[in-house]
Amino acid sequence: MHDQRVKKVVIAGGGTAGWCAAAALTSQLGPLIDVTLVESEDIGTVGVGEATIPTIRTFHHLLGIDERAFMRATQASFKLAIMFENWARLGDRYLHSFGQIGKPTWMGGFHNVWLQARAEGLAGEIGDYCFEHEAAKAGKFFTSPEAKINYAYHLDAGLYGRFLREFSETKGAKRIEGKIQEVEQRPDDGFISALVMESGERVEGDLFIDCTGFRGLLIEQTLKAGYEDWSHWLPTDSAIALQTASVGPAPPYTRASAHEAGWRWRIPLRHRVGNGAVFCSRYLSDDEARAYLLGAIDGEPITEPRLIRYRTGKRRKAWIKNCVALGLSSGFVEPLESTSIHLIQIGLTRLIQLFPFSGCHNALVRRYNEQADVELERVRDFIILHYKLTERDDSPFWRRCRDMEIPDTLAQRIALFRDDAYAYQGPEDLFRVDSWLQVMLGQRLEPQGRHHLGRLMTREQMQGALDSLKNNIADAVAKMPDHQTFLEQYYPPAEA
Repeated sequence: MHDQRVKKVVIAGGGTAGWCAAAALTSQLGPLIDVTLVESEDIGTVGVGEATIPTIRTFHHLLGIDERAFMRATQASFKLAIMFENWARLGDRYLHSFGQIGKPTWMGGFHNVWLQARAEGLAGEIGDYCFEHEAAKAGKFFTSPEAKINYAYHLDAGLYGRFLREFSETKGAKRIEGKIQEVEQRPDDGFISALVMESGERVEGDLFIDCTGFRGLLIEQTLKAGYEDWSHWLPTDSAIALQTASVGPAPPYTRASAHEAGWRWRIPLRHRVGNGAVFCSRYLSDDEARAYLLGAIDGEPITEPRLIRYRTGKRRKAWIKNCVALGLSSGFVEPLESTSIHLIQIGLTRLIQLFPFSGCHNALVRRYNEQADVELERVRDFIILHYKLTERDDSPFWRRCRDMEIPDTLAQRIALFRDDAYAYQGPEDLFRVDSWLQVMLGQRLEPQGRHHLGRLMTREQMQGALDSLKNNIADAVAKMPDHQTFLEQYYPPAEA
């Protein structure tokens, strides 16, 4: 009953994925396992995953991380939304916020009432009925232990890795510096037995976590997981990233501005701004993308533009034998909705729940892989939605996106909303009904029908309910400080 076959956990690679793994495992399972992380200072990390979604706060709460300490260490700012520009049409702009829109009932979503009210000339914009949406639009922010506001962060990914490293090492994680020269496998079953370093040192383990980035040193190069390519749905394959000095107050949202062959991000931190251009190399050259980005930024560049290549998709299995892939090793869905860090952290949460103390049994591994696959496919569908629901006809890239075939799972969601205004969140879905709603409406998908629960109210009742909700939100937002002002009060710069 007390047999524990898996005790030594070896993490291959650092960066956000590796140090998230070390932090989670040491803080949650510390007395039960030994954690060793192997990384080389000579191997760089992608390090541009600087926007997050609210699930990161749950992860930090589990680990007991102090918010102010984390924000100061990573020069973080608050994030309430993503501003999408030029997606459905040139000149369009909408916010995908983290808030709840109105008050749903068991019978149907609030948007059905709003659609009825809009048809009768009684409703404002859909965002008027969402607190986080209106706060983001106004550039306002406030939080406290009692505040019911849903938010995430913009952070410096390199500094986040260092913060998590320090946290992990205080919890008992061991770090080994060096490059991996060879991956040893057991001859009888192919399980990984050790990592052999260039120095000759052997790092033995019972469970190995692959955080080696796109190359997938363990999961792919050693265990031959295979890769499911999604580039026929998500055709961008390149990004150019650079950092610039801040030129004004940081808004509490990320910007995602579509261009002729992809989109551009702008992520405001406390001390600088992260910028990048995501593009498809079949429609835009590296030099053209670089010139476009340099012409679009505000503020002086403080780093050289850096080119990143990728292929959207996933490993056919994230867990094989005694190896679990996390982060870029497990696959990549482009950063449009800031899901990269979430996918690392939910993978770790799942691993801790299914930790193979008595061995990597087939049923356990299969359960992990099934959950990981479904969640990632739902994220994939949500990202594809932004490209498919475009009316742009100004470039070959956008015409291709508009006309492409899409997964049946997404086609069904679009049809449900188009025909009957029905939006849902399944048990494996990361994104809530409010997210699907904001993006579908923002991309000009207008429902032809709706649930008629709004007709159960009189015009006066409907008008009164909507006005009350809208005015309460507007009053609350008016009382909030500007985001930059609150940020400077929340964690003043550390004294020199």
